[in-house]
Amino acid sequence: MTVDRGLPGLFQQGEEWTDRWLSAAAHRSEQFARVTAAELTEDRLTALGPSLGVDLVAVARHARAAVRRANLRDGLLAALLVAWAVPAALLVHRARLGQPVGPQLLGLLGVLAAAWTLVLVTEHRARTMVFRVIDGNGPPPDRLVPPLDPELESRLSEQARTNVLPYHEPAERTNPFVGSGEMVEERVWQPIDISTPAKDPAGGGELPIVGFDVVDLHAFVAREMGDIAGLEGLRARNRLYVRGAMTRHAGKELLPDPLRAPRTTIPEGMVEAGLTRPGLGMRTYLCLEGVGQGGRVIVSMHLRARVQHPRLSWEVTTHVVPPLREEFLDVRRLRQDPFGHWWSLWRLATGEFLPALFKVPARLWRRGRARALRSWRLWRARWAIGKQYEEFDYGADGSIRARAAVSLRLMEFSDTNDAVDFLQRLRQGVLTATEQFLKAHHIDTASFEQAQQVINHHSYTFHGTITGQGFNFGGQGTVHLTGTGTGTAPGHGQGQGPGGPSPSPSPAPAGP
Repeated sequence: MTVDRGLPGLFQQGEEWTDRWLSAAAHRSEQFARVTAAELTEDRLTALGPSLGVDLVAVARHARAAVRRANLRDGLLAALLVAWAVPAALLVHRARLGQPVGPQLLGLLGVLAAAWTLVLVTEHRARTMVFRVIDGNGPPPDRLVPPLDPELESRLSEQARTNVLPYHEPAERTNPFVGSGEMVEERVWQPIDISTPAKDPAGGGELPIVGFDVVDLHAFVAREMGDIAGLEGLRARNRLYVRGAMTRHAGKELLPDPLRAPRTTIPEGMVEAGLTRPGLGMRTYLCLEGVGQGGRVIVSMHLRARVQHPRLSWEVTTHVVPPLREEFLDVRRLRQDPFGHWWSLWRLATGEFLPALFKVPARLWRRGRARALRSWRLWRARWAIGKQYEEFDYGADGSIRARAAVSLRLMEFSDTNDAVDFLQRLRQGVLTATEQFLKAHHIDTASFEQAQQVINHHSYTFHGTITGQGFNFGGQGTVHLTGTGTGTAPGHGQGQGPGGPSPSPSPAPAGP
């Protein structure tokens, strides 16, 4: 029980910290705004990867607003360029004839002054919105810009509650948990004997074993993990992962229209079926997801119970989404004092208005070409699906949040410690919940206790030189596993099977 000492509060990052910086980045980077707007708001066939800890509605609204502002700027610049060409042609013609060119020269200068003013005003509006977005005392970022289409916003909101995820076909060879960040650990825990009944504490022999299946075990762990691990705000839910090309075979509950993107939620019965009777390329995992303060760091554990009488084992994969890269935080260096603000705008407009004016045809051409290519590829894919019945990969290949994160090996000290603590609590919480479940079903836990010693005796690395019980964080983002486990992820870890060498008592060496 925590004692309230009445101490003064320190500065805290709000829950929408990541939303604010990603939304602000849309106003700072036109490329990020256009890519994000296309991914979140345009018509598509593929699924969206989960962006944990991010309000996609807010980010999509700001990306759309930033794109519209840039389009308005370029449209006006294109009109100014046409207006510039007329006095420029007259000036050249009159100069050749030796006639006065004063009015034409004034016209040229007027057009250039208008272009300079347009670039300055557009950047001023963008920075004003940036300052409003990152103001932690201001309204939530989604209230600062107009809403999108209600149906679109409803679809984006459902991403936070998704219980199914088609993933890009090539991800099966590396990391099918797209959008979850970088893999830290991948192993199968030591099998546990579940065939021996527990002794009756009151005497009289053995207790009858209470039957169960993997659905019962997953439900118990999901229900009890929050209290056991002491992790406030832990999200625990089953999620069906489907290989992208197998999406059509999952039925109309997932893909009611082959010419549209798959749904984000399906009936729970289908999700549970992925536990008891997994299909080809369709498996259900218990996803334990925790978001750090303000969404800076996201740690997730994907579990899958394997019950093949008389043994139970856990397939375990853990991931970390690090904080945002530095370019998403560079708005902190913008000057907000009146003189510095306008001086920096004057310098930017002076240096960029000529390229902005004279390169606007090329920008409009590239933008139109890219939009036409996206429309063509979408039409071609739908034609192939509808007319030729081709197999299509509906899977997601990542998420906005994961792509915006810094490399795992570049995480800072505090964020790394938070991730270590979260991983330790998750692992110990799953073990404790498993033990409680076995005892509740009158199963002897002697085999579990032996397996627990092996499970707890391993180490892996992903950053720095921070060490903890069962953890050793070194460089290069490598993962070193010792002890009993199966499975090897290229570039992520190595494990020894039950017949392999005994675990080393020393932690794995840190990378160079």
